[in-house]
Amino acid sequence: MKISALSSGSSGNCFYISNDKTSILIDCGISCRQIEENLFILKQNPEKIKGIFITHEHTDHIKGVDVLARKFNIPIFATKGTIRNSFLCSNQDLICPIKNNETVSVDGIEIEAFSKSHDAEEPISYRIKNGKILSIVTDIGHSCNNVIDSVSDSDFLIIESNHDLDMLANGRYPYFLKQRIFSDKGHLSNLHSSLCVLEHGKSKLKQVMLAHLSENNNTSKLALNAFNILRERKDLKPKISLSLRNVATPLFVV
Repeated sequence: MKISALSSGSSGNCFYISNDKTSILIDCGISCRQIEENLFILKQNPEKIKGIFITHEHTDHIKGVDVLARKFNIPIFATKGTIRNSFLCSNQDLICPIKNNETVSVDGIEIEAFSKSHDAEEPISYRIKNGKILSIVTDIGHSCNNVIDSVSDSDFLIIESNHDLDMLANGRYPYFLKQRIFSDKGHLSNLHSSLCVLEHGKSKLKQVMLAHLSENNNTSKLALNAFNILRERKDLKPKISLSLRNVATPLFVV
């Protein structure tokens, strides 16, 4: 498999995964035009995308799905709760309900949905298998058992490292918003993200990409420095990279 974060952050999230036969997207929170432009830079064909898998209904995860799905006739997979609480597509025939713990196969890529803790109606994340295992775990308030299982299973992990605790506590956000982010249905901090990987990552974990960094309550340096804690384990030496808001990452091989 190959993976690129086309965008990740509060302004939009979209992850591209491909094998020799086909491609899928996890979330579609940027415009169809941005997706096409980013794929062109990566020399990837959007017509190969055969499924869009939505994690939850927040705008930064679904903004571009209607236009992209209709333009390329791509099925959209989402839970009934997400479908009920959002507008995904004007072509209802393209919307496919998916259940927690259900696995969908797309030309050899297996996409397994699992529940997580976030302030949405029926949020899920995805574990993707095509020989190796890739997990994409963002928008999580805490490391529940499903998240722990995915971290333990992964060869390549994309995990939320949303905020620095001190920056958020001392920043300009109103109290209610800080409490939402801090809560068990909010977002994972640099500290808690790195501790989750430290405690539950296995030696087969070779790549960790930090995702959904807050523009106002985090910095790339702080997020990366938090993961220096992995040095406490001699058997765990993944390469650490960052996803970005406005630029697609290179294609990583899983």
